[in-house]
Amino acid sequence: TYLDVTEQRKNQALVAHMAQHDPLTDLPNRMLFHDRLKTAVAQVKRGGMMAVHYVDLDNFKPVNDNHGHRAGDQLLVSAAERLRQSVRENDTIARLGGDEFAIVQTAIHEPGDAAILAVRLLRMFTHPFRVAGKEVHVGLSIGIAIAPDDGLVSDDLLIKADNALYRSKSSGRGCFQFFRGAA
Repeated sequence: TYLDVTEQRKNQALVAHMAQHDPLTDLPNRMLFHDRLKTAVAQVKRGGMMAVHYVDLDNFKPVNDNHGHRAGDQLLVSAAERLRQSVRENDTIARLGGDEFAIVQTAIHEPGDAAILAVRLLRMFTHPFRVAGKEVHVGLSIGIAIAPDDGLVSDDLLIKADNALYRSKSSGRGCFQFFRGAA
């Protein structure tokens, strides 16, 4: 007897993909991001370095408020594509929610490698987006934590990158900051 399970396997793969990816941008979601972050931290424990970039869109709310949620969704999809174009294949970019994204940048050699990616990301957002038939300008603010320098616990690294993001936003937006521990 022959039983074709091709369709069943396609459906299972689709369900698995949907469980781990953001439905709007098709980027990894928070769950898959945390899995990839834990894997990257485990690799760093064996030697090496990696960075966590916490990324927030600047001026997203006015676009959403002035042009509607459909335009906001269109902007998020376009922003995700620009972010996707900026990272290497072995890095992970995820949408954590709203207009917040995060990147696990693996196999770096020094913190300057994270700065190079941050500058590349910022440059990608100097060009306007076309949303709802209009040009809109949306920038980025980025906070960065480095492993092993800032720790070897994935949740702590994400919190530290978020703290650096907060400092980035308070210093004028459109820039990046590295985490700096208490003085």
